[in-house]
Amino acid sequence: MIITTRHANALGCVSGSWRIWSLSDGYADMPANLLKEPDGRVHALPRSLDQAGAMLRLSVNCFLLIGPNAEGILIDCGAGGSWDPTMGHLEAAMAEAGIDPASVTTVAMTHTHSDHINGLLTPDGRELFTNLGRIVIASDAVEQFRAEKPLQRFAKLLAPVSDGERLADGLVAVAMPGHARGHMGYRLSTGEDDLLFCGDVIHVHAAQFARPELTWTYDDNQTIARATRIRLLRQAADAHSWLAGAHMTWPGIGRIAADGPGYAFVPVA
Repeated sequence: MIITTRHANALGCVSGSWRIWSLSDGYADMPANLLKEPDGRVHALPRSLDQAGAMLRLSVNCFLLIGPNAEGILIDCGAGGSWDPTMGHLEAAMAEAGIDPASVTTVAMTHTHSDHINGLLTPDGRELFTNLGRIVIASDAVEQFRAEKPLQRFAKLLAPVSDGERLADGLVAVAMPGHARGHMGYRLSTGEDDLLFCGDVIHVHAAQFARPELTWTYDDNQTIARATRIRLLRQAADAHSWLAGAHMTWPGIGRIAADGPGYAFVPVA
């Protein structure tokens, strides 16, 4: 994979006949004590964070895939105006990269948390993707999406998928359970590289690669989330595939390698 374009909030790469963009929607500051040991205790923080009220800054990343037929497939779309003003900047990142939101015809959701789906609407209430033809989402997450009143206008576009289903040539859905109901990842095989877009399997870049057994308080099922993360990292390291995560430090794309009992992450940038 070759980096072709760098901006402050947008990074463009090429692999085979695909162009891959990492687009920053912003960031969220979250309490550092949300990271948990397997026995449920709060993870012992580094000394620099070992203080009352310490916060972790989580990137909010979206990924645009442009294939040989020029169809734009966006994986997650950020928070829109639904959360802190530090998020909801996807449209600005696309403008920075010279990407017209009208080129996005598919949005593939990893799950239905607000920082992944509410960017269908801009902070001022506009529909961002005017040529949107489908919203790919796990079958198990459809009900939760339909319950989001501001997004009900998009219900007719829902295209439920299950593990292993093809979205486009070289792009398939991969079930990654544990964090949220119907949590889904996506694997892109370009002919030159394999890229695994893993949503919220990893929240705290600085801790969960070295110790993938650590979980996040907001994982629906922490036992399953832990098993999914351990399996995914082992498989990605063995296959030398690229990994892209919604909350990994921007641009959120890199390779991993075994490093003692855990893994080391080498960002693409």
